[in-house]
Amino acid sequence: MIEMHTDTIVAIATAPGRGGVGVVRLSGSDSAAIARQICGRFGKPREAIFTHFYSADKQIIDSGVVLYFAAPASFTGEDIVELQGHGSPLVMDALCQRAIQLGARMARPGEFSERAFLNGKMDLAQAEAIADLIESSTEQAARSAMRSLQGEFSRKINDFLQELTHLRMFVEASIDFADEEIDFLGEAQVDKQLQQLLTTLAAIQNSARQGRLLREGISVVLAGQPNAGKSSLHNRLAGHDAAIVTEVAGTTRDVLREQIHLGGLPLRISDTAGLHDATDDIVELEGIRRTQHELAQADHILLLIDDQLGMTEQDEKILADLPAEITRTVIRNKIDRSGHPSAKTIENQLPVIYLSAKSGDGMELLTQHLCEVVGFHPEEEGVFMARRRHLDALQRAQQAIESGYHCLAGMGAGELLAEELRQAQHALGEITGTFTTEDLLDQIFSSFCIGK
Repeated sequence: MIEMHTDTIVAIATAPGRGGVGVVRLSGSDSAAIARQICGRFGKPREAIFTHFYSADKQIIDSGVVLYFAAPASFTGEDIVELQGHGSPLVMDALCQRAIQLGARMARPGEFSERAFLNGKMDLAQAEAIADLIESSTEQAARSAMRSLQGEFSRKINDFLQELTHLRMFVEASIDFADEEIDFLGEAQVDKQLQQLLTTLAAIQNSARQGRLLREGISVVLAGQPNAGKSSLHNRLAGHDAAIVTEVAGTTRDVLREQIHLGGLPLRISDTAGLHDATDDIVELEGIRRTQHELAQADHILLLIDDQLGMTEQDEKILADLPAEITRTVIRNKIDRSGHPSAKTIENQLPVIYLSAKSGDGMELLTQHLCEVVGFHPEEEGVFMARRRHLDALQRAQQAIESGYHCLAGMGAGELLAEELRQAQHALGEITGTFTTEDLLDQIFSSFCIGK
């Protein structure tokens, strides 16, 4: 049973730091009563009133605007009051402390959004989209988060659940009337509906995968021997001189990270220390250890090779030692010296890109390739923001429907099909919060910023 909150909470709703305007937000049954004691004047619901904010000893803390939103017509579904004053951290903190003196408590991270969910103002996917919109790092990510916030993701899930529920009802009714001469479960219509459900679910999964990429991006690690051009490629991708580049091998000793965007895809690139065996330098050894740790955490690895030297024995060893489960691309760098034209090919069953990090020749091939590797389509319309837990729920629903299909096709087991459809319903219900637990809510909303 999920606990419903009835106490009044308060928090600073604007970003940390100084600004022209700062907002303190209260939500709960005592919000209006607390605000009336703080403010010299208090208006009707949704009426902005300019007033003073007073301390316990009637000293003026600040002057600003008070706004009252009466339940249930508010963000949380409860009485909400916003005190809009000057954006000084001291002023905002003083207003919060005054509200606490009058009976409020500090809000937990994400508690306003959590209450909006618990009070039926939005479903769980929409609540998560609030945090995603705030954290959006690209225009495309912001648009996708807004689609989720407006309910596009939820509508797709709910429409699918309606079809799933209809089929489940038909299957269970067929089981209840198993003595009838007509074999309802043997009809081609059930087979056709199951296939259609899987097709529709695959389309939802594709959009969700695009949304997860927009939200989380991918981690790409640059690896290779010293002086293969990793730092030059890092700087070329970053668009500025983030790493030191010299003719001296082994310049990079630590991991250098940069957050960039490739056509709307967030990309975390890591430049690492050169990999080789011939060193007793304790600092260089530690750099190699950190490189190996970084490689184990990567989504994709770019192995750089000096195209003038070709694939050396050391390069072969590095390639063989890369984590087997992580995809990789070979980058034949320094074509400005080797004379090889920029190109993308397949060599020894691995993608290979010929480029020059120094001149930029071939970089557009790398950009396109990285998007292809993760299945990112920058121009795809209708993408909504999604998280890993959403993809996990969609995957479990797909597995349940496929299992039910095989149970029916192989054994004619309608009871097993009905149970698998119920499991699929439960998995999809976790996305919107139809089926959820308090632990899941704590995990989701604790990642929100305070005041949202």
